[in-house]
Amino acid sequence: MAWNFSDIGDQSGKIALVTGANSGIGEPTARELGRAGAKVIIACRSAEKAEAALARLRAEVPGGEFHFTPLDLADLSSVRACAQKVSQEHERLDLLINNAGVMIPPYTLTVDGFELQFGTNHLGHFALTSGLIELLVATPKSRIITVASMAHKFGRISFDDLQRKRFYSRWMAYGQSKVANLFFHYELQRRLAAAGHDTLAIAAHPGMTRSNLLQHSFFTRLLGPLVSQSPEGGAAPTLRAATDPELEGGAYFGPRWFELRGAAVPVNSNRYSRRQDIARRLWDVSQDLTGVSLL
Repeated sequence: MAWNFSDIGDQSGKIALVTGANSGIGEPTARELGRAGAKVIIACRSAEKAEAALARLRAEVPGGEFHFTPLDLADLSSVRACAQKVSQEHERLDLLINNAGVMIPPYTLTVDGFELQFGTNHLGHFALTSGLIELLVATPKSRIITVASMAHKFGRISFDDLQRKRFYSRWMAYGQSKVANLFFHYELQRRLAAAGHDTLAIAAHPGMTRSNLLQHSFFTRLLGPLVSQSPEGGAAPTLRAATDPELEGGAYFGPRWFELRGAAVPVNSNRYSRRQDIARRLWDVSQDLTGVSLL
């Protein structure tokens, strides 16, 4: 039987932080967790957009508990401030959903000088996870969800040009950032298990989803209506990763129909994304670049 939102169990008493929950698949992710009883923190850059999202969420889920905390993943000082605020205000964190991302923008650097997609999609979430890891591992059976993409299949980590200063292709830079998400996911699970923590790392991808991430590509805007699904459909793999009680660490979920749309099911990432030597090297480089220490 296909998994759907009705399979989300009672989340009462749990606290979830969802990055980028003011739009795209992040908003229905936050909405359904709140509907199931979780206290949901939406972490995003724009206070104005966050307040609009909060109004929608509260209207759709009367009595739901939704809160906003500022987070700009393209600015490590903002990432540190967010992690500190959440850690100071809460005694537990059951779900960290690393959802926010940028997709194929023109060449841009983050505040800290990183290529925007690599800096936001990977390094920002790496640093945020580091800042929240003590709270997460102190919460029984917590989960860290990494939202990846089918684009990982053409991604390669260019260690000699991580910031794409010599050559910038929007799509190749995006692919690098998304395969980095999966290297992070698998290595995180290995390290959590090795340290004896019951926190699980689980990944998901939304397939082809009609969201604002497609705005920069004529190709995706053209094909989107034919093969894509709603943000609610795209959120299903993330929600299953976050709430299915039967899952083990290291799992990866996506849509059933050619991984483009459909029910949330287990999927496989490519062989490259599972190379442990690259994952370990990327982990070390990520710690050096962000100035954090994670597990």
